[in-house]
Amino acid sequence: MRTLALFALACAGLLGPLFPSAVTATPNGGSRAVATESAEATRAALGILRSGGNAIDAAIAAALVAGVATPASSGLGGGGFAVVWSVKEAKVVALDFRESAPRAFDVEAFERRPLPPAERGKAVGVPGEAKGLYELHARFGKLPWADLVKPAIGVAKAGFVVSPHLARTIAANVAKIAPETALLDLFAPGGKPDAAGTRVKNPRLARTLERVAAEGPRSIYEGPIAAELVSAVARTGGALSQADLDAYRPVERVPLHVTFEGKDVYTMPLPSAGGFLLAETLGSVTREDLTNLGFGTSGYVHWIAEIFRGAFADRLRLAGDPAFEHVDLSALLDPKRLAERRRARSLQSTLPMEAIPVEEHGTHHLVVADELGNVVSLTTTVNNAFGAKLVATESGIVLNDQLDDFTARAGVERFGLRESPNRARSLARPVSSMTPTLVFQDGKPLLAAGGSGGLGISVSVTEVLLARLVFGMPEAAAIAAPGFGIPLKDGTISLDSDAPPGLWKSLERRGETVVLRTMPHAVQLVSFDAQGRKRAFADARKSGSAAVE
Repeated sequence: MRTLALFALACAGLLGPLFPSAVTATPNGGSRAVATESAEATRAALGILRSGGNAIDAAIAAALVAGVATPASSGLGGGGFAVVWSVKEAKVVALDFRESAPRAFDVEAFERRPLPPAERGKAVGVPGEAKGLYELHARFGKLPWADLVKPAIGVAKAGFVVSPHLARTIAANVAKIAPETALLDLFAPGGKPDAAGTRVKNPRLARTLERVAAEGPRSIYEGPIAAELVSAVARTGGALSQADLDAYRPVERVPLHVTFEGKDVYTMPLPSAGGFLLAETLGSVTREDLTNLGFGTSGYVHWIAEIFRGAFADRLRLAGDPAFEHVDLSALLDPKRLAERRRARSLQSTLPMEAIPVEEHGTHHLVVADELGNVVSLTTTVNNAFGAKLVATESGIVLNDQLDDFTARAGVERFGLRESPNRARSLARPVSSMTPTLVFQDGKPLLAAGGSGGLGISVSVTEVLLARLVFGMPEAAAIAAPGFGIPLKDGTISLDSDAPPGLWKSLERRGETVVLRTMPHAVQLVSFDAQGRKRAFADARKSGSAAVE
């Protein structure tokens, strides 16, 4: 009912944007560039670059600071993906540090979702962030590891300013975080949510980060902090064990590579479904088709939505952890197959698609480029806002609820499947929508992008890339433009509240059932000109921050 009421107000012109669409931009360009979802994270990355660190060093520092300053989205209790262009190796590398299910994972519990609060530990996956960032440093880093952790320690000790996005998230989740005293004391003391501009200090997390600086990830995966993580999960019904923490390893994967309009696009492979959703959509559209329709018209939005619905159906039927499921991506992306898909679509009607039964929410995306030419596109997440709403109290680590991304049997029966390739199972990594992406032209970086916003990440990243690569739109305008998503339950398409009312009505005439998009989405972008100068752009919907030097 709330969505329908908001929709009616928006149609009547009585409702402004639910989230600001302005963009933090750096129009003059520079030799170094950073775009994150946190002013503190951006400052930390720039500081590392000024100190002689490379883009990988800066991205690590930014991710660690993000875990302090945007704890609803990311942190040491979560995981992520990174796509890296290494000048030294002259190659693109993809690193998967996504969380995995514990060995003693309660599979049947996930057929009874949603889990009650007392059992929220069942959704906690083995955290991957600390080992993933440490692996990036070992492979590509330049400065000492401890130097990269210091900015996060400083932010945790001195405090960070609650951003408008974090303030909205806290206010929306007060009741859910109330059982966790450590979370409530930090972000809603006395039950009153911290307002934007409030300074929050986290001394317990600062002490943990000091250990991480001195000892590396073993400070978290072994000893008293590890024991506390295991205990916190156990008291809420989960199965995380010391053996799971010992066994966890990041995985280097071959990036998914496709070409589009003469550009080389590298993105994250499975278990990122976001990468192949992007790749499948790029393979299903042409510059001529899209320019004839015109950017932002109802025909354009409907056509891209139709393509995405087919790609989402592929995700549901095929996508899973590659350690358990083999997906022939070359067959999936075969031009003949995608051409047949296009012929089945119409500009005047909508092909129905069953709701995708997955839930993904909080993420933090960042992009860093250095003066040497190295580029990092990295997404980190604890999934839902504040993850499992579960904190290892003494360490201050917020634990993820990433296992909620597995797909239940009931969600695939309507597709004629007995079980999902993304089904809950021990040791598996659930499929994610994170879409860190690099675009090259003539062997040189052209764009580095990624986003946040759960299931809508791949759609938002694709929208921005098409706006740039097909229509030549300015980066800031491409990011700020009203977007759309493929809703999980109600309707066939969701629009931002600042979309023109005429667009909504025209889409309905094409067979779309339009609903209001109420979840914030954001894209971070760094672009490169012919001389290699960089510009950075950060989406204000999640209080983004961009800078160049």
